[in-house]
Amino acid sequence: MLIHDQPVTRAWVLHPDLKSDQFRRAADPALEEGVALADALPNLEVVGATVVRLPKRHPGKLFGKGKIAELKQIFHDAEVELVLIDGSVTPVQQRNLEKEWGVKLLDRTGLILEIFSDRARTSEGVLQVEMAALSYQRTRLVRAWTHLERQRGGLGFVGGPGETQIEADRRAIDDQLNRLRKQLAKVVKTRELHRASRAKVPFPIVALVGYTNAGKSTLFNRLTGANVFAKDMLFATLDPTMRKSHCPLATRLSCPTPWVSSVTCRPNWWLRFARPLKKSSTLI
Repeated sequence: MLIHDQPVTRAWVLHPDLKSDQFRRAADPALEEGVALADALPNLEVVGATVVRLPKRHPGKLFGKGKIAELKQIFHDAEVELVLIDGSVTPVQQRNLEKEWGVKLLDRTGLILEIFSDRARTSEGVLQVEMAALSYQRTRLVRAWTHLERQRGGLGFVGGPGETQIEADRRAIDDQLNRLRKQLAKVVKTRELHRASRAKVPFPIVALVGYTNAGKSTLFNRLTGANVFAKDMLFATLDPTMRKSHCPLATRLSCPTPWVSSVTCRPNWWLRFARPLKKSSTLI
């Protein structure tokens, strides 16, 4: 889905296949999922994707000199503006690769945050995404970048400032995180009151939980007659939605709730988004 009047960013997806990682995913399916994640962002055109086989990580630049030079030429010829690495990249590796290739770079966590930023609609969802983005940004403050030099996508990810500015920026991020936590606590308190009211109604709550793009929203629409957004896309729906439904096999109303649950190699902050669903349903 492309938003009109906004430029389309040409992107290339890389999946590092580390031979030294005994828990690594199968390369081809992993690359396909990485491309699918990239396709979930608006105004992004994936012009190529590559599996890069590595015996080990290179501490400073992830890849070896020869591979970096080879990819640089590929990106130049394809007019690539953004490189998406389907894996973790350290702040130093990110800075060095951006300088080598002359493009912006996002790792898997950054890409998922961009998708969540685009999809979140509820107050709690927006606050959770912003907090996760700030926590991620705080870890990306590294030496040898000028203050606010780099902008990274819709969430405004910034590269680290010069060394004398790093601590000041960390304090600013920490202050903003504390402010967001207080706002989130108020939202959660309100949600708890609503949940307590629903608990007084003698009807069960049914939660639809599964892998992203498994068809939960489509099933939800069929069960309830609702018209929530449903599309063959990773993370097409992010926030929980509740509707009343009458089950032909029973005489009571239920409230199916579609919620996207997981992809492989999910970030650590992921489970915070499951809290509203976990609180309002019981696994049976």
